[in-house]
Formats: sequence, C-alpha cells, structure tokens
Amino acid sequence: MRDMEDQLLSILTPIAHHPFHAVPDSAPYTLQLHAQDVTRICQALQQHDQLYFDQLSCITGLDNGPEANTLEVIYHLYSIPFNRSLALRVVLPREAPELESVASLWKSANWLEREVFDMYGIHFTGHPDLRRILMPADWEGFPLRRDYQHQETYLGVTVKY
Repeated sequence: MRDMEDQLLSILTPIAHHPFHAVPDSAPYTLQLHAQDVTRICQALQQHDQLYFDQLSCITGLDNGPEANTLEVIYHLYSIPFNRSLALRVVLPREAPELESVASLWKSANWLEREVFDMYGIHFTGHPDLRRILMPADWEGFPLRRDYQHQETYLGVTVKY
C-alpha cells in the first residue's frame, strides 16, 4: 500500500492546483481532493501508464447534514491491469454543489452522475445529458438529502410514507 501511496503522490502532486491528502485508515485507499482538481486528477489516474485506473465502478453521493452544511461525492476507481482500487472523495458546499463531469473519461459516469444529481442535487458541469434518472422529471427536491421534505401529493395523488 505504501508503494501505491508514494506513486500517487509523486505523480499527482505536480498536477493538482490545490492541496490534497490521504484519508486515514480508509479502505480502499482514499484521496480527498479539491473540487477544482477532480477532472485533471481523474485524467491522470486514467491515462498515466503507471496507474491506469481504467474502470469507474461507482460514484456515491453523501449528505453530511445541514449542521455540517456539506455534501460529498466519492468516486470508486479500479485498475484492471494493476489490480488496484482507489477512492476519491470531494467535499462540496451544500448550497449550489457543483463538480465537473468525468463522463468524457469513463462512459459509466454518465448514468452514475445522473443518479447522484437526482438523489442529492449535485450538478455535474459539462455532463452530456444531466437530468433525472430515477425520479420523475417534475419531482420536487432530492430524496437522499437529510433535510428532504416528503411530498404529500404527486400529480393529485396522496403519497403515503
């Protein structure tokens, strides 16, 4: 693990415009990045011949609650030829959370970013088709946010919880 950490730091530090750090005791190994560095770091992780994280397995949203006033996006990457896993964590402000899309790097990001947008309201700029994927297009709010208020009716029908 230490070899991968040293390798990541030596390759990514010159690319990043903002400081980043490893999340202690994380599994898989996790780097916390600044939102403005996500695309350039992801591009290096995918294209560098010593890293080659060729698979984006998952993008997860996380709501830290109104008290913390932050949301998170966590990317799970895998390098098939090197048999390595890596997670990238990005903390965003709750008001107007926004990240650049990585759909141009990994095709799987297309639907994964749409799911995070649909459930948490995190906007992915440059996404080719950012619209709801799980909820109806006219649904109000983002259901996985901790402060989400359930709708009492939808299209004139009472919604029971």
